[in-house]
Amino acid sequence: MNRIYLDNAATTAVAPAVLEAMLPYFTQVYGNPSSIHATGREAHKAVDAARRQVAAAISAQPSEIYFTAGGSESDNWAIKGAAFARKDRGNHIITTAIEHHAVLHTCQWLEKQGFDVTYLPVDEYGMVSPADVEAAITDKTILISVMMANNEIGTIQPIAEIGAIARRRGVLFHTDAVQAMGAIPVDVQALQVDMLSMSAHKFHGPKGVGALYVRKGVKLDVFMAGGAQERGQRAGTENLAGIVGMGKAIELAVAGMADSAARITVLRDKLIKGILERIPDVKLNGHPDLRLPNNVNVSVRYIEGEALLLRLDLAGIAASSGSACTSGSLDPSHVLLAIGLPHEIAHGSLRLTLGADTTEADIDAVLDTLPGIVKDLRAMSVLNAATTTVGSCPWMK
Repeated sequence: MNRIYLDNAATTAVAPAVLEAMLPYFTQVYGNPSSIHATGREAHKAVDAARRQVAAAISAQPSEIYFTAGGSESDNWAIKGAAFARKDRGNHIITTAIEHHAVLHTCQWLEKQGFDVTYLPVDEYGMVSPADVEAAITDKTILISVMMANNEIGTIQPIAEIGAIARRRGVLFHTDAVQAMGAIPVDVQALQVDMLSMSAHKFHGPKGVGALYVRKGVKLDVFMAGGAQERGQRAGTENLAGIVGMGKAIELAVAGMADSAARITVLRDKLIKGILERIPDVKLNGHPDLRLPNNVNVSVRYIEGEALLLRLDLAGIAASSGSACTSGSLDPSHVLLAIGLPHEIAHGSLRLTLGADTTEADIDAVLDTLPGIVKDLRAMSVLNAATTTVGSCPWMK
């Protein structure tokens, strides 16, 4: 069976050129970057080179880049580090209701430590209002954290506007750019962000490595004590091969971004149009225009997302759902609930995210396969059209 992979928001394949760049650092240049001998110095040079590559990709300085184990660690460090470093100035944090759990759970943990968190609502497209952000700022606000692009519905947030507000009001601003990196331009100077999280495996780099941009002059609490790595802020021997891979991956992603985004956007729009035309009672989630080039998220009424995923998998198509059933929860996606979908509709969500290897033939195959699967599942569902009134849901009117 020729499998079709449409779950690139979850992870991407390591690019061949990235793997090639990494291989010598497993068996040839394997020294500890902290060692002072020649082998260690060569490893240290490789880390420095990758740091320059990451910095160049976002218009930062190499000294502002700290390597981590991934996006979740970067989010944790940025939020906890800023909160405790500035607790003498206040205890208020602002974020949104649709952040990744690496942000939401970190903020919830901070609430238990005495911090006050405002979770701003979003509109029906998953967009937060900059005016709402500014209105939420108090004299005790020390941090704002708003993701650049949502991992589920693909909506791109007005980060530059929020950055300008935060800078004017003297509040630190962090953005989770894990889904944005490699997909849309990211310039920390234009966006006026103080901290930015990223993860290599989202742009065809290896898993287990990420980075946190911290603007010069911003003080964070030490994330991990024990050694002098990452300028004494994050102890532990560096993931040498992973860091090299991240540097190469981000360089390639930025260099090919314009062409890749243009190609994938055409395929994305074809997929959206085909689904909406061929399958009745389907709604596109996320902003129709201000969305990631590779993101398609739809709610398919009268069926469960998990059943849809299993049938797609049997047909050789890898996708994901907004339903959290597969992670042991009966609750639907917090993102879909935040944009106003009722539970029964949110449970029937499907996310298809395209990547570098996605072809038009893949899109055609999905459009040929998906309608039949939906028809079969609806025929078996207790929530079928015969027992449910379309007009009962506002978005179906």
